[in-house]
Amino acid sequence: MDDRLAAAFSAVPRERFLPPEQRPHAHWDQPLRLSHGQTSSQPTTVANMLELLDVRPGQRILDVGAGSGWTTALLAHLVGEEGRVFGVERIAELRDQAAAAVEDWHWADVLLATPGVIGLPALAPFDRILVSAEARSMPESLVEQLESGGVMVIPVRGVMMRVVRGDGDGEDTVTRHGWYSFVPLIED
Repeated sequence: MDDRLAAAFSAVPRERFLPPEQRPHAHWDQPLRLSHGQTSSQPTTVANMLELLDVRPGQRILDVGAGSGWTTALLAHLVGEEGRVFGVERIAELRDQAAAAVEDWHWADVLLATPGVIGLPALAPFDRILVSAEARSMPESLVEQLESGGVMVIPVRGVMMRVVRGDGDGEDTVTRHGWYSFVPLIED
């Protein structure tokens, strides 16, 4: 893990984003249960995804499947106050808890997902998109929300994919980065 990521993990402790009964286990390197069948991803998995995402200060980031808000806060730490992070969560109770948990990072918000819409197309384009739920296929509507040259990290049918959006004339570049298990991305 590079120094910037290590600093983010140190500044944004996982236990702050967990239900009280899960906080004693925050240091475990495994997914931990939230409510509504959702999980807080394994720290090693989050670190791997953030390394692939290559977040830079000042960027605009979309965090799909914000869950507890932990990844939204990590992303906010990485972009700094000159950046902007939008988490999106489809479960209202989780969204409310995540929004409260990230309030110290005033440049980060967690918004309620619009039914039938993936991401936040009205706020696009984004420099980076992190998806913490497994898609059945590559969601083109999310790729379209990337800025030219932007990067998305997303698990698709168990495979972690890194997508670099091509410029207007070029094709997107997609690379594969190992097998992972996530809760499903709700796409309808």
